[in-house]
Amino acid sequence: MSNVNKILVVNSGSSSLKYMLFDMKDESMLCKGLVERIGTASANLVYQRAGGKKREEAVKALTHGEAFEHVCKAITNKEDGAIAALSEIDAVGHRVLHGGMEFTAPALVNATVKKAIRKCFDLGPLHNPPNLTGIEACEKKMKGVPNVAVFDTGFHMTMPAESYMYAIPRDLAKKYSLRKYGFHGTSHKYVTETAAKVFKKPLSRLNIVTCHLGNGSSLAAIKGGKVFDTTMGLTPLQGLVMGTRSGDIDPAVCFFLAKKEGMDAEALDTLLNKKSGLLAISGTGSGDMRDLCAAVQAGKKEAKEAFDLFVHRIILYIGGYMALLGKVDGIVFAGGIGENSDFARKAICERLAPLGLKLDAKANKATHGTLARISAADSKLPAWVIPTNEELMIDRETYRIVAAR
Repeated sequence: MSNVNKILVVNSGSSSLKYMLFDMKDESMLCKGLVERIGTASANLVYQRAGGKKREEAVKALTHGEAFEHVCKAITNKEDGAIAALSEIDAVGHRVLHGGMEFTAPALVNATVKKAIRKCFDLGPLHNPPNLTGIEACEKKMKGVPNVAVFDTGFHMTMPAESYMYAIPRDLAKKYSLRKYGFHGTSHKYVTETAAKVFKKPLSRLNIVTCHLGNGSSLAAIKGGKVFDTTMGLTPLQGLVMGTRSGDIDPAVCFFLAKKEGMDAEALDTLLNKKSGLLAISGTGSGDMRDLCAAVQAGKKEAKEAFDLFVHRIILYIGGYMALLGKVDGIVFAGGIGENSDFARKAICERLAPLGLKLDAKANKATHGTLARISAADSKLPAWVIPTNEELMIDRETYRIVAAR
């Protein structure tokens, strides 16, 4: 099937369904939006056609299936719809959080693929169930239209054993597929492919550290265009200090709290994933980097400590990854913080001065959400901001799979 003209990208969360429609003639975005607060009485549809005004309306969406019905009506609306009929959509690409060990690349959805996604519910309990629900809603509404699953973990499956293994009994690791998987793979892949063009090097010779920094943050060591190591692990909890996630801690903290506070596994999961990170230590009442930077600049001690810890952990990993890679072509920033917080980038880059990074302060200050070099012309270690586009990456992956059928 080589005649693929329009692709719908769907990202189903636990209580939301984000969507974006692309025209494959030039990869342009035709419309985008989301249905939020699915399953509640206050569900809301957001829709925006390219170049048009954003509109919102309250909708009844107790299920993802009902939410998708509203999406279909919005994109085919006679007044501001992007297409006349659903029959114009040639394929649907879905973000799926966890592919386990079964998937190293995007896959055309069939019964086997859905079974594998379901098998990973234990590994991705908050994301995989709604991801599958979104796929099934599309299958029901648009019968015969191919659906493609694009896995967040897929890009990271090139890691060698030394990077992904946990030093626990092998029989337990094998029984439950316990290993480092990594996440934000779609973002890291998009940024890597774009970096190859920016650095004017073939992917097979590209060595970079990609920094996806947002409310959820992860780094990846890219060796020869492939992931050699990444900071997130079995789940997105491992690694950097994030908005509400603790990142790396001594596992014994969990044993200690279980004994002293009587916390069970569910309570500890909630604590480390939703009540920790910058939210817990910044003193700002939020895990938002904008609030943190403002508090740091206002001289708040707790905020400064939290910000320094955030930067410290990033530097720790970047330095380690550079040692693992040997020769490094550059450092790349992406994600909400990476693309927009010149304050955070400045702190990170200045700490990398001993490794050869010389910041161009003016370029850094002027860069917000745009592709730009932020290191000085004579910097031995280049640093760039490359805005990520996960939806476009899912769109491209979907096209590759469907067009090759």
